Amino acid sequence: MGIVSRTDRDPGGLSLLDSTSLDDATCEAPLGGLSKRSLDVAIALSALLLLSPLFLLIVVLIKLCDGGPVFYGHTRIGYNSRSFRCWKFRTMVADADTALWDHLRQCPEATREWLQAQKIKNDPRLTAVGGVLRQLSIDELPQLINILRGEMSIVGPRPIVLDELQKYGQDVLFYFRARPGLTGAWQVGGRNDVSYERRVFLDRHYVESWSLWADIIIIVKTIPAVLLAKGSY
Repeated sequence: MGIVSRTDRDPGGLSLLDSTSLDDATCEAPLGGLSKRSLDVAIALSALLLLSPLFLLIVVLIKLCDGGPVFYGHTRIGYNSRSFRCWKFRTMVADADTALWDHLRQCPEATREWLQAQKIKNDPRLTAVGGVLRQLSIDELPQLINILRGEMSIVGPRPIVLDELQKYGQDVLFYFRARPGLTGAWQVGGRNDVSYERRVFLDRHYVESWSLWADIIIIVKTIPAVLLAKGSY
């Protein structure tokens, strides 16, 4: 009956849960330096203040739904290959792992989806409230805390788990140069409707061509992308 769950996670995810970094990737300052970091802090603080009533409402709804924890933390790989706990509102049932594997055993189509993107449509793990939060991307709002802690950015590459690094190949070195983003080129470019190879390309292109103005454009484009729930599931 706690507030935070650390066990609601995506199966096939991580064997790195408590390590702090990978040994084979180091770089200097994160992408964007002080100007990007200043924008991150300003937006994150403002959003937390403005959205605090919404946060309270979501907390109440999740508790009323099944009485379980409100938040869950999932380990992701970020800037300079460091692992961090990425926070979200809990959207899944307590026995999420079992529900997923049972579904994959019974549905070959879902298995193909999972192997390609580590996500599936009509996810059986979602709660009634969680499905709505996921559709509107509201479940990701607690990552504003990750941003204030310097683990994430408002705009950046999509946060990934350890097992996804191999899908990036040599392009993972570009990923390691930036803090993962609450939003990014992937989110405004179709999200789950694009192939994984396209996601990797978008992340690399974002890092290679970064500018503060590009971040602002992505932030503006995120609003209609979220409202239309394009590629969100």
